[in-house]
Amino acid sequence: MAQAPNAHDVPRSGAVVDPPAPPGVDPAIPAPARLYDYYLGGSNNFEADRVVAEKLRLGLPELSDAAWANRGFHQRAAGWLAADQGIRQFIDIGAGLPTQGNTHEVVQRAVPDARVVYVDHDPMVLAHAKELLSGTPSTALALADLRDPDGVLGHPNLRELIDFDEPAGLLMTAVVHFVADSADPWGLVQRYMSALAPGSYLVLSHATGDRLPARAIEAMLKTYENATEKLVLRSRPEVERFFTGLELVPPYAGAEPSVTFTGQWGAVDPASADSDGSRVLYCGVAKCPG
Repeated sequence: MAQAPNAHDVPRSGAVVDPPAPPGVDPAIPAPARLYDYYLGGSNNFEADRVVAEKLRLGLPELSDAAWANRGFHQRAAGWLAADQGIRQFIDIGAGLPTQGNTHEVVQRAVPDARVVYVDHDPMVLAHAKELLSGTPSTALALADLRDPDGVLGHPNLRELIDFDEPAGLLMTAVVHFVADSADPWGLVQRYMSALAPGSYLVLSHATGDRLPARAIEAMLKTYENATEKLVLRSRPEVERFFTGLELVPPYAGAEPSVTFTGQWGAVDPASADSDGSRVLYCGVAKCPG
């Protein structure tokens, strides 16, 4: 698992040079994929992203901790599916721009021929993926919007690698909170899972305000107010609803099957992993019965 950098190593506004802006990308408007990249200490972001991210850090000092807790959950869950459950194909929706510990790198350590399709609708991700995935025939990117499940599931790049007759791992970490209630995010998740074979798994994390102070909630909502996608914070019952009809797995040894905070899922010591940053997102892993 990639390790979180020291807080002093995370770049601040003005500390990095803006990368070239691919066609279709407005560098003046913050975007979720680039903001997340910045939270993780990456360089695939613009000045506009860094400015609003640093404003968010004032209200949420645990910003980088939260991002790394989510990234750690993503990696642990994907690795567990490959190494312990024998899953050999993965769909990573809302893949973003991580520079290390990517899904294909994690799962192919356990299953060298595992197939991974990344899905994102940000042109910046496409430009990043061309270099990242060069020479890796078992990985691909589908430029598509998760709110269009038919477009995602029918994308030729996805169809080329994913066998819908075999179980798959559907990874939707830190992405569904960018889908408004009016777009029925719960129905979207169910649509994706219904297209996958029995024995498939859902790995999902979602931002929440349940355990955050008012200043942090206000800062999070304001940060994404003028971004390309708005943030929707949801309660534990609302997050649990995404797993309706699925079989949740225990998040750590000795626990009952449940939704938990991102730092605790798969943790050897869940109590010490329950950091303030970890509590920014709920998460869960669940199996499609049958």
